[in-house]
Amino acid sequence: MTANAASRLIQHYVDNFRRLPWRSSPGSPAAGPYRVWLSEVMLQQTTVAAVVPRFQRFIGRWPTIEALAEARDEDILSEWAGLGYYARARNLIACAREIARRGRFPTTAAELRQLPGIGAYTAAAIAAIAFGEKAAAVDTNVERVFARLDGMTQVRRSQIGSRLVDFMDGQQPGDVIQALMDLGASVCRPRQPRCDACPLSADCAAFASGEPERFPARREHKARPHRYGTAWWIERDGHVWLVRRPETGLLGGMLALPGGDWVDADMAADMRLGTVRHVFTHFSLDLAVEVRTEPVGEGSWHPIARLRDAGLPTLYRRAAEVALKRPREARAAA
Repeated sequence: MTANAASRLIQHYVDNFRRLPWRSSPGSPAAGPYRVWLSEVMLQQTTVAAVVPRFQRFIGRWPTIEALAEARDEDILSEWAGLGYYARARNLIACAREIARRGRFPTTAAELRQLPGIGAYTAAAIAAIAFGEKAAAVDTNVERVFARLDGMTQVRRSQIGSRLVDFMDGQQPGDVIQALMDLGASVCRPRQPRCDACPLSADCAAFASGEPERFPARREHKARPHRYGTAWWIERDGHVWLVRRPETGLLGGMLALPGGDWVDADMAADMRLGTVRHVFTHFSLDLAVEVRTEPVGEGSWHPIARLRDAGLPTLYRRAAEVALKRPREARAAA
């Protein structure tokens, strides 16, 4: 059953594959490891639609791993702004420089795991797609496809990894990985799966049950704690005062509006211009935007007219937008 199912999967991929700037066509020579690595890092907890234009900008600006390794941290962090999960950008910088130091990309999942910011899934995906290793790159899409094929309510990753490697027999491992990713994204969806369009439905225990959405069972999500913070809008002669956040921690190394600690109770004063709500992975945040008149912390003045070029992360870009909706006189007098 596995060989036949794998053949049907690959034929479906050939007929329906998504054309993405980091991919080669099915059956073609593999995409270069730089493109595969960069796309996999960008795609962590970010949608394909959001990544495509940002990937193209990165490649246009830094077309090789050597060029990226030589770039300034500030330029890379600025280009990353808006993609979120900024630890990825810091790891991207460290990883690019380590690969440049070595003179080449490692070619196996085990070696790739030794690089900064590359976990088990990312290492396996690069090894399979770029180097043709039979490596078990199990993301949420692949997990869902095999859980439904085998009728798993509780996911068993080791079993799924073994099944995935079996699917690679006689096929290009990278094509199998990308075929399953596409199948999970467009056909074997979490809700309202399109079983009528699935090349694997004849072998699928979840389809046979008549209730494919029950597989796998949905995970319980804990409620996020909520926190409060303040961003200070400090304006002078058409410029705003910006600081760089500490290298470690959330939004590490990014330019930002200065502000206090994020706490469990609302401590904002009366001079607020507005409030931005932002959701991080582990908590949500209300960030009050308040006026101050004197610079706070180590920073620099940035022209308000060119604030879009500052590379502010989404939280602080939205906070700046809150301030700039108010007339200049109101910002000064708030």
